[in-house]
Amino acid sequence: MQNTMMVGWGHTKFGKHDNVDVQTLMAQAAQEALDNAGLSAADIDGVFVGNFNGGLLPQDFSASLAGLAIPELRHTPATRLENACATGSAAIWAARDAVASGRFERALVIGFEKMSELPTQQVGDILLKCAYVQEEAGVAGGFAGIFGQIAQTYFEQYGDQTDALAAIAAKNHRNGLDNPYAHLRRDLSFEFCRDVSDKNPVVAGPLKRSDCSPISDGAAAVVIARETTSDAKVRPVSWLASVQVNDWLPLSRRDSAWFEGAARAWRQGLQEAGLTLDDLDFVETHDCFTIAELMHYEAMGLTPRGQGARAILDGVVCADGRLPVNRSGGLKSKGHPIGATGVSMHVMVAMQLSGTAGDMQLSQARRGAVFNMGGTSVANYLSLLQAH
Repeated sequence: MQNTMMVGWGHTKFGKHDNVDVQTLMAQAAQEALDNAGLSAADIDGVFVGNFNGGLLPQDFSASLAGLAIPELRHTPATRLENACATGSAAIWAARDAVASGRFERALVIGFEKMSELPTQQVGDILLKCAYVQEEAGVAGGFAGIFGQIAQTYFEQYGDQTDALAAIAAKNHRNGLDNPYAHLRRDLSFEFCRDVSDKNPVVAGPLKRSDCSPISDGAAAVVIARETTSDAKVRPVSWLASVQVNDWLPLSRRDSAWFEGAARAWRQGLQEAGLTLDDLDFVETHDCFTIAELMHYEAMGLTPRGQGARAILDGVVCADGRLPVNRSGGLKSKGHPIGATGVSMHVMVAMQLSGTAGDMQLSQARRGAVFNMGGTSVANYLSLLQAH
């Protein structure tokens, strides 16, 4: 097995893309990735498409759309991957394996989703398929209801975390102002995120609208190879470690106030890389809901269990803190088009490490991490990355 790198990347704006088909979104992200890599579609040996769908669109068999998006890919092998909200990372893992094994020289990963064509209630019902349907299909509010239950359990065990969740939401919205790709570029105050109002109603349990990531459309792409080219426009980014850890699908079989699968992924990844959390300069983590980011602070070892609030209230995870988390705005501000999310998170880290993050750029960005999860921390993917 040989080392692999991200040698190019591309990203559409996330948001509501009316009258734009998915091939157009795929083409925009993929062509930008190819251009940044200094490659053409003819240089690609295989395409890996991350797309959840689940009924969000009538068109399935989405790997075949790559050839429609970029006609030069017509005869290039293409495969679709799906792993709930970690679908994008699953596609990246498959592409890396194909390149590292020597089967392909270069692979293109395209993650996309178009979620805005259905009513919100119907989207929620579709996403609830990523829960354990046998036990959890009847939860009101879809996945917001599931995470509302998680938040309620956490509050019961460790006390009211309203201020911490509001601070996370406000931080990520503030960060998102600097991200031209973000869906919600709105500077929401701590007070707005903390208080229930007509514009910020309760959604489920202790979660308000400001605690939930939006329904988004968009695409992101990366080119994975063992070597860069002399025509590349960006500095390549390589993996120090990559880990996938799964956990029980039913919440009834787990302590829902602790993401054990995430914690195991972090321990294994840091051990594989020979690093500690202090060796990282920033993290992009899966804040589908603010309670998830709070619990990820604990899973990564930034605070002890039950004390995640310290990381946000003490400013540790802010843009100017010791370990900035979600400098991109995270899923909360950037958006969460399911199949694109894991790819997008890798693009955001690659931009930081290559010094091309624009207004998002951190002054020190030598090593970074992506943590992307499917479901309620069921499929847990961790990438530890550095500029090559």
